[in-house]
Amino acid sequence: MSGRPTSFYYSFLVLPREKRDAIVAVWDFCRAVDDAVDESTDGGAERALEQWREEVGRLYAPGDPATPQGRRLRLFVRRFKLPRAPFDDLIDGVAMDLVHQRYQTFESLRQYCLRVASAVGLICVEIFGYRDLHARDYAIDLGIALQLTNIIRDVATDLERGRVYIPLEDLTRFGCTEDDLRRGVMTDGLRELLAFQCARAREFYSRAERALPRADARRLIAARIMAAIYSELLRSIERAGYDVFHQRIQVRKPQQAAIAALTWTKAIAGLA
Repeated sequence: MSGRPTSFYYSFLVLPREKRDAIVAVWDFCRAVDDAVDESTDGGAERALEQWREEVGRLYAPGDPATPQGRRLRLFVRRFKLPRAPFDDLIDGVAMDLVHQRYQTFESLRQYCLRVASAVGLICVEIFGYRDLHARDYAIDLGIALQLTNIIRDVATDLERGRVYIPLEDLTRFGCTEDDLRRGVMTDGLRELLAFQCARAREFYSRAERALPRADARRLIAARIMAAIYSELLRSIERAGYDVFHQRIQVRKPQQAAIAALTWTKAIAGLA
């Protein structure tokens, strides 16, 4: 996560003001929870996360939340009837970073993605609005796709924090080691490993698209713009030969704006 949803900026622009403010409040809250692990030292992360668990409780109880993020979010929890479970799942996911710096299998990584990404999607979809319950399936699969894309892009920076999110079983499958990741030399094995991760992420984008209820396609346009921008990020990684070690691959703001405009136009015209 980033301090402000800069990668999602153009997707949020299509929302009415109240929904946009609600999404930003959710993002700020989630960011603060994430910072509890990334910025705490000397065992402070566990205490900080426990405080955020208590803050989630205050969002759904009489009285006022204790933090600025909680106080801003409380209004939208009531307005949009946001469920509590995804907030609890998010904290459980962030807590996994305290005990899991490696994931042996994709299934174990998938559980992490469900908690730190799909949970946020399930909150946001309540703000976007939907009629068909399959919109939740869309949010779950899209959350996994976005998180996997982040994992591929951030292999080098995560290594600096002592974390490897690529499943160890995949490293073994392609004859790679953590030292190969640290060196960042694009061997055939490393390129094949990252190509496999990209293909997996793309499959979750496809699963999300298949789950998207056509009746809710316009209501979920903000999420669809996110998907389009991050899909382009994935393509950019592929065009760079999967070299995520010597440059930070990103989709420039003008291109994000163009993707958002095209996705919006197609939705309005009923072409997608």
